[in-house]
Amino acid sequence: MKQVLVGTASWTDPTLLECGRFYPSDAKTAEARLRYYAEQFPLVEVDSSYYALPASKTADLWSARTPAGFVFDVKAFRLFTGHPAAPKALPSDLRALLGSDKPKIYDRDLPSEVRDELWRRFREAIAPLQQAGKLGAVLLQFAPWFIANREGFAQVQHAAQQLQGVRVATEFRNRSWFSDKSRERVLAFQREHGLIHVVVDEPQGSSSSVPAVWEATSAELAVLRLHGHNQEMWTKKGLASSAERFNYLYSTAELQSLIPGVHRLAERSRTVHVLFNNCFEDKAQRNALEFLELLGTG
Repeated sequence: MKQVLVGTASWTDPTLLECGRFYPSDAKTAEARLRYYAEQFPLVEVDSSYYALPASKTADLWSARTPAGFVFDVKAFRLFTGHPAAPKALPSDLRALLGSDKPKIYDRDLPSEVRDELWRRFREAIAPLQQAGKLGAVLLQFAPWFIANREGFAQVQHAAQQLQGVRVATEFRNRSWFSDKSRERVLAFQREHGLIHVVVDEPQGSSSSVPAVWEATSAELAVLRLHGHNQEMWTKKGLASSAERFNYLYSTAELQSLIPGVHRLAERSRTVHVLFNNCFEDKAQRNALEFLELLGTG
């Protein structure tokens, strides 16, 4: 049966907790918040896994605290997708093997045994969700400087190979991937390797802006991620918090304009995930709740 699942990227964003408008006053623990969130939505994206490797015991708790049928999409650890990380983001035993005092490290700086072990631990960490039937997809969100060339395609393929047996969604942050020259090649590559194309809604006009390409490359799953239209903040440097980049509330008219595209995705994929990533205060939750209502009446 075709289904459209709607949720938000993160349920514990600091600005969400600080604003005090989404969670009831008695939801003061991690367990209470996740249980309340799962009463409102059937889907969430785990973003904390981008900043540090999750633990399998944490995934066990996520699974236990959510009802049957609830789904987690999990963002891959940042080193896997071309982003830098501070060495402290690595587990202490692996950090000791680096042999480097750089303030930031990239995947290329890792000894092969450390790289392989990071992937192994990531797979181990998400296994409880997979075993419970609650893992939707792992999101590979590639860095803005990651371009559509031979090396780029090879790196995407390598990352996907590390996640065999798991649904893998790919989101690019460089316009070269969906230029007129590259678009059909990229979509064909995604289909060939069983990768789920992520449709994005985001500010346009910069090298890190990708247009909304309303295509489905998997019969199982299509993903739409909504980043808002905060043009001023999208590429601004030196932000106090990355949440400022997503400080945007979609209007009802904007949400209504997305519904035909979501319906087209649902015609091509068994399930569609719609994730609001405008995670500033409670804006993502407000938009997600409204979008659920609009889908029900559309």
